[in-house]
Amino acid sequence: MAREVQRGANAVQGVEATLWQVPETLSHVILNKMKAPPKASDVAEIKPEQLLEADGFVFGFPSRFGVMAAQCKAFFDATDDIWKKQALAGKPAGIFWSTGFHGGGQELTALTAITQLAHHGMIYVPLGYTFGSGMFEMIEVKGGSSYGAGTYAADGSRVPTELELQQAFHQGKYVAEIAKKLKN
Repeated sequence: MAREVQRGANAVQGVEATLWQVPETLSHVILNKMKAPPKASDVAEIKPEQLLEADGFVFGFPSRFGVMAAQCKAFFDATDDIWKKQALAGKPAGIFWSTGFHGGGQELTALTAITQLAHHGMIYVPLGYTFGSGMFEMIEVKGGSSYGAGTYAADGSRVPTELELQQAFHQGKYVAEIAKKLKN
């Protein structure tokens, strides 16, 4: 999903999207018990101060009990100095996510993540229904909503569908276009 969001953002002329991952906070023992997939070795970990370099954001969260995973929350907690200066105020930000199943917090994850954006003064950019007919798909299982792109990961074995990936691409492009307009 994240790579498709990045690909969509990079499809906008003059935009260079960078993919980052937050630092891991859980031990290898716990991660193994959770059957967590390994982190991508080609994606660097972000430090809070690197947020200052961006003109906009699309944050992706795995959901745990209907909210962003603790690793993501710990990252936002570490942005205290940036928050005090309101250095991210006015920057656009979208949200996408993965949950385990239908009751796993597809929209709740987005709603609870918006608080992080609001405290920083960021401009939340929802997907709305800009994805067109893909938003109304009822034949296949599809994550996401008007809040952002999403997928169902099940026990970690399910991969995003082509439709979910198209929605992620669309969201990356959509938020990048808005970020570019605001910058200009």
